[in-house]
Amino acid sequence: MNTVWIVMPILVVLMFLLGTELTVKSFADVARNPRAVLAGMAGQLVVLPLLAFGIAWALDLPPVYFMGLVLVACCPGGSSSNVFSMLARGDVALSVTLTAISSVVTLFTLPFIMELASRFISHQLGIEVVLPAGKLLLQNLVLLFVPIFAGAVFRRFCPVAAAKVGKVLSKAAFPALMFLALVFFLQYTEEIAGNFAVLGLSTAALILIAMLCSSLISRLGRFTPAVRRTIVIEVGMQNAAQAIAIAFSPFIFNSGEMAIPAIIYALLMNVILLLYVFVIRRRAKA
Repeated sequence: MNTVWIVMPILVVLMFLLGTELTVKSFADVARNPRAVLAGMAGQLVVLPLLAFGIAWALDLPPVYFMGLVLVACCPGGSSSNVFSMLARGDVALSVTLTAISSVVTLFTLPFIMELASRFISHQLGIEVVLPAGKLLLQNLVLLFVPIFAGAVFRRFCPVAAAKVGKVLSKAAFPALMFLALVFFLQYTEEIAGNFAVLGLSTAALILIAMLCSSLISRLGRFTPAVRRTIVIEVGMQNAAQAIAIAFSPFIFNSGEMAIPAIIYALLMNVILLLYVFVIRRRAKA
């Protein structure tokens, strides 16, 4: 089975869902709380890729997994982060704003950072990695920007229908991602089992250290607890479906192995963030 035909429709639906949640207010909130937005974006665009580089290098990951881990770190925040922010009693408006802005900005930063990663591997490891940056940018525009724009237009002209569709899609988003993970596990069972120890360690380290760094950044910024929780969740939850689509795309890398870090990341991300939300809610009750 060519999994790309499962990955890409799921990614398009998730991006359309994000578009239905966008309003002018989402971007106007940047003016309301610019420091929080800048802190969140710094965590996603700077801290995460640097951590991925460092962890992949420290653990001496094979080139295909090195690229896969960096690819996850380059992706925007996941759409599920808005739900997790709500459950953690965070700033949901800020969460939507960060997800929206990162989804647009990473259209251009992702090819740039992945190009740096491919050059690093080529020079340091002596293994040539070719990145078709133009095709990557084009695929991002088609799979990400177009669905987001379509969702936003749908909300603008059909707000009632968009709200109903958004409610249905938001409930289906998490099961869809887990179904995608299951399909990959079945297709790459041997590779995942053989490399789960090192990849589980590297992806868990990426999530936990990213959450710790974003928490420190938030505390230095003296933000409210709600804003701090939101930034931690936004930096800790990346769009794994996008990473899988790029890795598996026949136009870009055409590599199921490169998608394995994203699959393991998707599973650990949800487990770790659910535990984080559980702790937050227990503390609130106490």
